[in-house]
Amino acid sequence: MPFVSVVMAVRDEAAYIEATLRAIFDQDYAGDLEVVVADGGSTDGTLDILEEWASKERRLTVINNPEGVVGAGLNRAIEMSTGEVLVRCDGHAELPLDYVGRAVRTLRQTGVANVGGRQLPVGNSPAQKAIAAAMGYQMVVGNARFRRSKRAGPADTVYLGVFEREALDRVGGFDPGLVRNQDYELNYRLRKAGEVVWFDPGLSVNYRPRSGLRALWRQYLDYGRWKRKMLAGNPGALAIRQLAAPALTLGLAGSIIGGLAGRAGWWILPALYGALVVGITLTELIKRPDPAALLLPAVIPIIHLGWGIGFLFLPVRRRRTLPEEGPG
Repeated sequence: MPFVSVVMAVRDEAAYIEATLRAIFDQDYAGDLEVVVADGGSTDGTLDILEEWASKERRLTVINNPEGVVGAGLNRAIEMSTGEVLVRCDGHAELPLDYVGRAVRTLRQTGVANVGGRQLPVGNSPAQKAIAAAMGYQMVVGNARFRRSKRAGPADTVYLGVFEREALDRVGGFDPGLVRNQDYELNYRLRKAGEVVWFDPGLSVNYRPRSGLRALWRQYLDYGRWKRKMLAGNPGALAIRQLAAPALTLGLAGSIIGGLAGRAGWWILPALYGALVVGITLTELIKRPDPAALLLPAVIPIIHLGWGIGFLFLPVRRRRTLPEEGPG
């Protein structure tokens, strides 16, 4: 089995980082494994936890990520690593115990450049539970395969990723200038170079979304603006699903303007959208009678309008961010 390096770029993950590390070091992988974590200036005690673990676990290396940006941190971690296979993990993700072994076997059996699987949102707080529930609906977050698909095969992007180092080096690693959409952009460059990105639904990773609505709003504003930035440099990467939220945002804005101008039928789109939100909320309450679902009428528009407004109107700005894969 090849030597594996798990690379991470983290910031302020004190609530989850120990569970993440424990899941990595408990992997049932038969080969050698190391972990390299780039910390982007944590202020919540994450670095103290990492250093305590590193003092006891020789396979863990902790480095600084002074740029505070995910892509730059991942590239630094990759440079410090020695494995021929690179496993990307985030500080709020928990890898199942067979994740590395299964991914490496699939990587070698298929001969592809990157293997990844499904993102399974889970929540603790009411807002986090509502966000996790919303992310389970295609009408909310789109039809990217890593959201819902149960069929293995080539994909445009996957959650996290397990890479052949040689393929990653050949395309130049992650784009350090992108605050969001690093994974999607990297996978696009891999595919453009003739490589294959492979989706394996058997690789499922628990993902913890934002714990509050304000943080969710900022997150999706960022997703939208950085998706526009990414597409400006890679127009061939555009997928039609990525235009849904901007189109909805423009449509709702036009409806409001039409209503103020006294135009007939201005209410049709807002009514249809309201019916969609209510329908998803009722469906979720029936499936899982949890009061957290009552937050869905706020969560769903935040996701759609945050993405749409960010994509259409907001300038990109470089700032320190929490690492995670955004909508595909």
